[in-house]
Amino acid sequence: MTIWQSMRQAVRFYREARTTWRPSSGDPALVALFGGSPASSGVTVTTDGAISLMAVWDGVRLLSETLGSLPLLLYRRLDRGKARASDHWLYRVLHTQPNPEQTSMEWRQTMAVHQILWGNCYSEIQRDAAGRIVALWPLHPDRVRPFRAKTDGRLYYEISTAGLSSSDPDKPTNPILRADQMFHVRDLSFNGVTGTNPMLAAREMLGLSLALQESGARFFGNGAYQGGVLQTDKKISKEAYKRLEESISQKHGGLSNMHRLAILEDGLKWQQTTVDPEKAQSLESRKFQTIEVARWLNVPPHFLKDLERATFSNIEHQGIEFVIYSIRPRLVRWEQRILTDLVPPEEQDTIYAEFLVDALLRGDLKSRYDAYAVGRQNGWLSANDVLELENRNPIANGDIYLQPVNMVEAGSAPPDSNAPTRAIDPKRNGHGLLTEDHAHA
Repeated sequence: MTIWQSMRQAVRFYREARTTWRPSSGDPALVALFGGSPASSGVTVTTDGAISLMAVWDGVRLLSETLGSLPLLLYRRLDRGKARASDHWLYRVLHTQPNPEQTSMEWRQTMAVHQILWGNCYSEIQRDAAGRIVALWPLHPDRVRPFRAKTDGRLYYEISTAGLSSSDPDKPTNPILRADQMFHVRDLSFNGVTGTNPMLAAREMLGLSLALQESGARFFGNGAYQGGVLQTDKKISKEAYKRLEESISQKHGGLSNMHRLAILEDGLKWQQTTVDPEKAQSLESRKFQTIEVARWLNVPPHFLKDLERATFSNIEHQGIEFVIYSIRPRLVRWEQRILTDLVPPEEQDTIYAEFLVDALLRGDLKSRYDAYAVGRQNGWLSANDVLELENRNPIANGDIYLQPVNMVEAGSAPPDSNAPTRAIDPKRNGHGLLTEDHAHA
């Protein structure tokens, strides 16, 4: 390919991409190419730089590990209720091993990290000869470009692959995947095609956090001395200037040379020019940035180890809010996208995927047992149901459901106190066994 053909191809790619695609990372080259600039703090925000902030690292790890560790189950709808569709070919792909190189948690955590930091996560769908999905291969968001074809208006994905070239500028050098060949989970989107990059929305906040972190590191790297100048009314010779410069850099630079005695010559005096970190409230600013990161990631601050405003009475409710408002929207995005992208259209009325979030909402031991007692006494939980919820083995005759003696159908006569009560056993055709109350006295 000649240089003119390469330039023509680059211009055509840019004209097409500028209306359908935005850079998915904070890479300085991409940001500069598409009209971006560093943050006002002077720091160029990149993904690698953002995760060097411990609050960002902790929040991304928390959200991705939570989504990756929750059991992802495939269900089959029944006339009433549901049943696990463990015999379906998609069950093993989602629940156990999406591809030969990753477990289900590893794949989902990788995808969740991409969704959190780039606003999009992609996996190429691999099918067998019968059209069944056999593997899901994650793709880095920086290497995927969604676009709509001008001919049919359908959604396609161009995959950036190094090492491919073409002598024809009208033919793309990168492979193109149809929408049915891609599993794509979008975050907040303004065009319905790609999710908005959260890094761009939080560029100023992250830039300030990175600047504060670098400022603190440089403060100690320079021996914990404030910046300043050396002043004198005399003229310093070149030899004295060179000797002074070497002495300061070698004897007073770095943590190992902190608090060493400095000897000034030729009437030199130290004049501080920078603001003391304590006076500049850098520590308070860094603490506030943790709150900002928590707000950006939509997680309670105490999940990022900021316990300043957490109390024993409200921390449990904040944990429930984390499940409802932080995790649940992400799970719903996944569940609906699995239904539309991975479940065959003819089975979408009966087969669906669902995350099991009960473990995240479990209270303390007393609260759980009180809830089990209510369900057991009112007839919708059996002993074995409770044991299953507690991850324990069932017991003999543990499938009997109890019925309170003072509960009858609305409008019917009150029960006879001398009549025998009924305990419902689903294994006996739903009619139950008669048991005399006084027989157990």
